[in-house]
Amino acid sequence: VQLQASGGGLVQAGGSLRLSCAASGTILSVNVMGWYRQAPGKQRELVATITSGGTVDYADSVKGRFTISRDNAKNTVYLQMNSLKPEDTAVYYCNANGMTTGWPPRFASWGQGTQVTVSS
Repeated sequence: VQLQASGGGLVQAGGSLRLSCAASGTILSVNVMGWYRQAPGKQRELVATITSGGTVDYADSVKGRFTISRDNAKNTVYLQMNSLKPEDTAVYYCNANGMTTGWPPRFASWGQGTQVTVSS
């Protein structure tokens, strides 16, 4: 199963960006989808996750500013980022896990990463 992320870019502080990530391949079902980020010199950290039933979880640093959503019919997850801050600058990675129609029966995949840069 492959994940294709898009939507990163350069934006001024206070601006907005929307990231998208589509899963494709031999997918039977997708369980949890999420976004992580990694800033230079730092470890990858959780940004937000969403289950197939719509339960969401956010890192404290993005609560109230970022919104995660998904389209189950399209196996796509979105991240709407508002009120962006310079400290949000990072490479953003999407992640998904679930079941396949083939072998192995389970998958856990990462997207290729998309750069988000917020200027002050």
